[in-house]
Amino acid sequence: MSKEQTSRGRAQDRLLVAGKQDHEVRYEAKKMDLSKEEVRNAVKSEGYSRAKVERKLSED
Repeated sequence: MSKEQTSRGRAQDRLLVAGKQDHEVRYEAKKMDLSKEEVRNAVKSEGYSRAKVERKLSED
């Protein structure tokens, strides 16, 4: 029996920023018009939650 594929994994993945994956950092940096280093610092200080990282980046 094979498992039925759900969208749960994708939805959860979109809620996070993988700070060590260059493509995710680049996307967030371009989206927020910031440097990759600023995004990485925000991930380090706020954790992997996309909402928290974006909130931190918009404050600075």
